[in-house]
Amino acid sequence: MRNNVSIYSPAYSPPRASETRLDYGLLQRFALVLGIALVVISPFSRNTLALAAGGFAPWVILRLIGRPNMPAAAGYYLLWQWLQAFARVIQADVDGETLAGGMFGPTVELAYWYTLAGVMVLAVAFRLVLGGTRPPTAEFATSHYGWNLRDLCILYAIALVFAAACGLGARFVPSLDQPLEAAGHVKILAVSMLFATVLATGRGFNVLIGVLLAEVLTGFTGLFADFKGVFIYLAVMALAVRIRWTGFTTVAAVALGAGLVGLALFWTAVKTDFREYATSSSDSQSIRTSLSNRMGYLGDKAATAGDIDWNFAAYALLVRLAYTDIFGSVIGVQQFSPEPGYMTQWQDAIEHVAKPRVLFPDKPGLSDTEVFIRLARGDSSEQLTVGTSISVGYMAENFVDLGFPGMLLGIFALGAMVAGICRYFMSRQLPWLIREGAVLAVLYSIGRDGVEISLPKLLGAAIMTFAVWAIMAKWGLAPVIRWLGRHANVSRLQAA
Repeated sequence: MRNNVSIYSPAYSPPRASETRLDYGLLQRFALVLGIALVVISPFSRNTLALAAGGFAPWVILRLIGRPNMPAAAGYYLLWQWLQAFARVIQADVDGETLAGGMFGPTVELAYWYTLAGVMVLAVAFRLVLGGTRPPTAEFATSHYGWNLRDLCILYAIALVFAAACGLGARFVPSLDQPLEAAGHVKILAVSMLFATVLATGRGFNVLIGVLLAEVLTGFTGLFADFKGVFIYLAVMALAVRIRWTGFTTVAAVALGAGLVGLALFWTAVKTDFREYATSSSDSQSIRTSLSNRMGYLGDKAATAGDIDWNFAAYALLVRLAYTDIFGSVIGVQQFSPEPGYMTQWQDAIEHVAKPRVLFPDKPGLSDTEVFIRLARGDSSEQLTVGTSISVGYMAENFVDLGFPGMLLGIFALGAMVAGICRYFMSRQLPWLIREGAVLAVLYSIGRDGVEISLPKLLGAAIMTFAVWAIMAKWGLAPVIRWLGRHANVSRLQAA
């Protein structure tokens, strides 16, 4: 076994001669090309500066976090929030208007720049906290080469059952819903380990495809269709193991990306009617229709996909992705009617997190919609009619408390906290890919809603996820590692 672990573990480490690998360096080069292309076309946009600056932002983010041993999931966490801001520029150009000239007023442009600045501050926090993470030993860096694919499939099946049990437990004991949800995300770790092993060894792609399809199908069983998660897991683990980038890899990535976009468009087109069918109501989140009937309904919609207005679905998806207008509304309200009190949003968030529901069963539930109505003076009727809530997002809440640029201090504190949690798991004495999978599970739990998540939910999710996963990392993962080690293929480890 080689003692030089740099060719295995850090996502940013230089590739071997004549090889191109998926690492932070390759992502930087791609982001640079994208940024240059957007700068070239920016004069033809009504939002020249916003398009050019936003287009170059991914390169800046990747330059900041592209350090040895930076967890691969950090790129997902930051670029997802950048995309939610940048999509608003694309929407404005599609609408043929400037960011400041739309129906939500000139404060939308301020919200765009504030959000972009906030994401950059998050990237700085990740760089400062995670930039010096130590590399793993050779044993931990290469242990996945010996893992048995059959064992990983068994682990995945066990994780599925465990996640389902956590979901049922949360339904029967609502006061434990947050820790049970965090524990249920162990399935993300199991999927990540399986994906990473297949990608690193080149064996078992049929299993990978089977799990990918199974996760997509099960993602459509609920009201919120979390089918996109498995695509994120696959992309992050491809970065974590630094797969060789070839022409075939390019074709596969384009095909998977197109598949994800197609599924997102389909879901955007049918989700409102599907939710009403599944709940037998227009203002509920309680599923009353059987799984077979729900899947049959979606199957009928897929069979008649030609009847879908795909142009409308594409625009609706773009509008849903862009999450800047609400922040703009908050800015407008604060300009004329500032929120009374000092640091009200942070105080409410800390007070809510400091009172766990298991100890305070009478604690009122969080109402994102109530905060939306109070801070943005918004009309929540559209969200209520489809049984969903609406949030102003944690960046807007930081703005309410601290203004600009003061809000960047609050965002930096949140970024340092999240990055600190990641560093804790990246520093454990665990196989490298288990560390990467654990960080992915943590960041997906905290960041899957991006800039939409409210301040108390972000703090609560971060603290609870850290507590649950720290317990699992200390006592729950050791038996799994020993079990995988007993069945490890020694010859493959030596070859690695």
